[in-house]
Amino acid sequence: MPENILISIVGPTSIGKTALSIKLAHYFNTEIISADSRQFFKEMHIGTAAPTAEELAAAKHHFIHHKSIQELYSVGAFEKDALDILKELFKKHPIVIMVGGSGLYVDAVTKGLDDFPEIDASIRENLNTQLETEGLLHLQNQLKILDKTSFKNIEIANPHRVIRALEICLGTGKPYSSFLNKKSTSRNFKTITVGLTAERETIYKRINQRVDLMMEAGLLDEVKKLLPHKNLNALNTVGYKELFNYLEGEWTLDFAISEIKKNSRRFAKRQLTWFKRDENTLWFDYETPLNQIIEAITEEINTA
Repeated sequence: MPENILISIVGPTSIGKTALSIKLAHYFNTEIISADSRQFFKEMHIGTAAPTAEELAAAKHHFIHHKSIQELYSVGAFEKDALDILKELFKKHPIVIMVGGSGLYVDAVTKGLDDFPEIDASIRENLNTQLETEGLLHLQNQLKILDKTSFKNIEIANPHRVIRALEICLGTGKPYSSFLNKKSTSRNFKTITVGLTAERETIYKRINQRVDLMMEAGLLDEVKKLLPHKNLNALNTVGYKELFNYLEGEWTLDFAISEIKKNSRRFAKRQLTWFKRDENTLWFDYETPLNQIIEAITEEINTA
């Protein structure tokens, strides 16, 4: 068995990753780091489905509500912070759990970030101007033409992601996706990736139920408090941006809720597309008994 093992739990939103991570943390007597890029922010509780107080008490967590929405926190900064934490955790635990549905953040820890060429700043400035004058859809359509792979895989509703992909396409004349996964970064730990999934209709049903529960738990009140900060990047997030439209009188509440459900379903589809790229992932139905998952992980550990 290698000295250090990172068990990375991935899958679409609402599938049960948090619950599984806590069960595995108990079994392996270890701690959990989150790779969910929105659960980092302490002002965003309900809409990010962050672990509850009871769940946080059930196992030691890292990277939950450790930043403010006012702070800029990049995937590169997370990669460095996560590797620093892992270095310390591996001194106490031979196995550590990582859980999260933000594919880029998961890959940053397990594989390292890709290297991109430097792009003339004027290209990004021009794209930001287009965003303001012509809207996100205009940029999305450009990306669809220049790089269909990225259009299908990135968080297409996030203008920062779209602009980043477009500036690479325009600045190099090559698709953004062609620069991905070229660098093989060595890590001093072995990663075992466990994926949870279900039939698409089941995933969609669970998403719809979660959105209803979020609304019952007070999501609208949470969003009201954040309305003055709605232009911050952290709040360009499903569940928040739709309710901002309601609060500003653009949509009815029922329509905003239906849009949250629709956009969450689309996000889940993109998550699965991203995570399915890794052929080494151990995939399980979300109802698979815990002992079967532990057996598969243990076999991977013993044959590593």
